Amino acid sequence: MPFVLKRFELEEETLAFVWLMRTFGISQGEAQRIIDRGRLLCHGETLPDKSARISGEVEVVYFEPRSRGNAPILTTPDFYLFDKPSGVLVHPKKMTTPYSMLDEVRHFGGQHANAVHRIDKETSGLLLASRHKEAERFLKGAFERKAIQKSYRAWAQGRIEKAFSVDAPILLNNDYSPTKHKVFIHHQGKRAYTSFMPLQYDERLDATLLECIPHTGRTHQIRIHLFHVKHPILGDPIYGSSYEIAEAYLEERLSPEERRRHTGADRLMLHAYSVAFEYKQHWKLFSRNNFEQEKKYIALPEEREFNLTNGWKIEEEKPKEVLS
Repeated sequence: MPFVLKRFELEEETLAFVWLMRTFGISQGEAQRIIDRGRLLCHGETLPDKSARISGEVEVVYFEPRSRGNAPILTTPDFYLFDKPSGVLVHPKKMTTPYSMLDEVRHFGGQHANAVHRIDKETSGLLLASRHKEAERFLKGAFERKAIQKSYRAWAQGRIEKAFSVDAPILLNNDYSPTKHKVFIHHQGKRAYTSFMPLQYDERLDATLLECIPHTGRTHQIRIHLFHVKHPILGDPIYGSSYEIAEAYLEERLSPEERRRHTGADRLMLHAYSVAFEYKQHWKLFSRNNFEQEKKYIALPEEREFNLTNGWKIEEEKPKEVLS
C-alpha cells in the first residue's frame, strides 16, 4: 500500500506546515493539504488548524510510491509519457488503493511530478505527467483550454464501413436508479462532437477497430456516442450492459466470466492512442501499445449473451431530473 505511516520525534516546537515543507521538500500548499486531510497527527490526534504548532511525537501519513515497472516511454526535462495499462487508476481512489499510475509518476519523477489529466481506469493508453510545477501548470491549463488534441482507438460491436461523426449533446446523470450511466445523450446537455474512422473489420469477432477523435472533452464522450449509434465499445460494463451487470461491476462483484459474457470482452476495448500539443516545441506522440492485438480479449459472438438475448437497448436516455 503506497500510503505509509511514519513517526518522528521533534525536540523543538515549530509550525506544522513549516516542518512538513522542510522534512518532505514540498510546497506550503501541499503541506497544508496534508493537514487538511488529517494526515498529520501530534500525540495521536489530528491538528485543529493549519497554523498549529507541533512538538514531541509526530506521525505523518504520506504517499510512498511503489513501482511495478511501468516505466515512461518518453522522458523530457519537463514531462513524462506513460502507456497506462487497462484496469489501473491514474490516482489512488482511497488510501487503501494498492497501486495507481501515481506510483510510477512519483517513483520516476519524485514528489513534484504529477499526472496532468485523467484517463478512466478501464481505458489504456497515453498518460502525460509533469516533472515540475511549471510544467504541471502549463499542461493542465492546455488540457483545460482544449489545446491538446487526442485520438483514441476502440474495438466496437459490429461492422462499420464508412467514416462518420456524432454531434449529440451530453448531460451528466444525477439519478442512478434507472441506469448506472454517468452521462446521457440529451438535448439539454453540453455539445459533444466526435469523429470516427474505421480501420479494420474482424469478421470472426464481428468487431470494427475505429480511430476516434473527440473534438470536445465531455465525460465518457466516446463511449456514449458509440452506444448511441448502436455500435457500443466491446467490454463496456456501463454503456451496453444491463442495470444488474453495471451495478455488479461497480460494486466489484462481477466475475471475469460474467464480465466477458455480458459485455463481450475482458476489458473496455478503448485506448488513448495519440496526443499533440505545443510546449517549447510541437509534440505529436503515439502509444507504443499495439492495440490491434488487444482483440485477443474479445469474446466470440456466440459467447456474448447480450447478442443472444438482445440485451442492449439503444435509445435516447431521459433522466428523471434535468441538470441546469
